[in-house]
Amino acid sequence: MANTQGPQGNYDPAGSTQMFRAFVDEAPQGRQQQAASSGPRVGLIIGVVVALAVVAGVAWLALK
Repeated sequence: MANTQGPQGNYDPAGSTQMFRAFVDEAPQGRQQQAASSGPRVGLIIGVVVALAVVAGVAWLALK
């Protein structure tokens, strides 16, 4: 059998992936953490506003 994984210049995608992950890990974490923490909070606020609007609409229709 021929050894196909020797140093013949074959492209190693795993090495490229490891370098990319190392680059991403070195990225500044401040902006990513702010975006991640504000995302669920904004969604929660929008959800509460929509729920209140639906309840108010149902109450208005029931009392009409």
